[in-house]
Amino acid sequence: MSLDPVDLKLLAALQRDSTQTAQELGERLHMSTSQAGRRRQRLEAEGYIAGYRAYLSPEKVGLTVQAFMQIVMATHTEKNARDFVRLTRTRAEIVGAWTLTGEADYLLRVYCTDLAALNLLVQQVLLPHPAVSRVQSQIVMERVKPDAPLPV
Repeated sequence: MSLDPVDLKLLAALQRDSTQTAQELGERLHMSTSQAGRRRQRLEAEGYIAGYRAYLSPEKVGLTVQAFMQIVMATHTEKNARDFVRLTRTRAEIVGAWTLTGEADYLLRVYCTDLAALNLLVQQVLLPHPAVSRVQSQIVMERVKPDAPLPV
């Protein structure tokens, strides 16, 4: 099923604030509460809305260092890839992981309490992993644009 302009407006509104009630969405989109609620349910059921969550302030919860890490694999085997992906899923500090084209094989987004914790992650977890050949870290100095809604 394709999305109509009202669906796109509803998705955009929910990306800005997913806590809006059907009544608030209906008022915003000039439709009845029940129409807004049914559309939202349909978009959820069809997988357009993958879920809801609260975005926490990293600093408020004690995570003062954010970094991006480029990982180069030692060898490109299925086992190495599987083992490394398993590692990314078991470490809470790693909040995002992507496979890449180019020089690096993976890009990780990590949050740590401080530089010492980041160093431990690199020195005691990532570099000793048999699948990893090289780790290059970029520490975030300032976040100039927060994660934005998708351009729907």
